[in-house]
Amino acid sequence: MPEAVSCPVPPEQRPLEEFQQLCESWFFSWPAGQEPRLSQRLAGFWLLMLPVCILIASGSWTLKQDPPRLLAAAAVAALVLPLLLLVRQWLGWTYVMQRLLRESVDYEESGWYDGQTWEKPLSWRERDLLVARHEVRPILGRLGRAMATSAGLMLAGASLCQAL
Repeated sequence: MPEAVSCPVPPEQRPLEEFQQLCESWFFSWPAGQEPRLSQRLAGFWLLMLPVCILIASGSWTLKQDPPRLLAAAAVAALVLPLLLLVRQWLGWTYVMQRLLRESVDYEESGWYDGQTWEKPLSWRERDLLVARHEVRPILGRLGRAMATSAGLMLAGASLCQAL
C-alpha cells in the first residue's frame, strides 16, 4: 500500500493500530470479539469485592444488627468496582472511536512538545469509518448497556436498603 510508505505517523499512533492494541489487550478485550466476556468478568469482580464489602459493612453497629440490610448494602457497594471498570473501558473505546472518525491524525514524533497533524487519505478514512461503525460502535453499545444495568442495580439495591 503506497500510502503506508508515505505516512509520517508512527505505526503505534495510527488509529487502526490503536484499535488492534485494544482488541488484544487483556482488559479492553472483554466487550470485544465474537463472544464478549464482559458480564462474566464483571460478575467475577463483583464476587471478589462482595466479601470485602461485607467485612467493611459489618463494622457498622446498625448494620450488624440487621443482616439482610447488611448484605444488601454490601452488594450495592461491591458494584462500585465493576462500574469503575466499565467507565475506564468506555473512555478507552470512545477515544479510539474518535480517532477513527476524524479526517486527520494527531501524532507526536518524539514527545508531547512536537505534535503534528496528518490528513488521512480517502482510502484510510473509508477503512477507519468501517471499523468505527461495525467494530467499535457495537462495543460501545455493550458497554453502555452494562453501565446502565450496573447503575440500575445500584439504584435498586439502594432502594432495597432503604425499604428494609
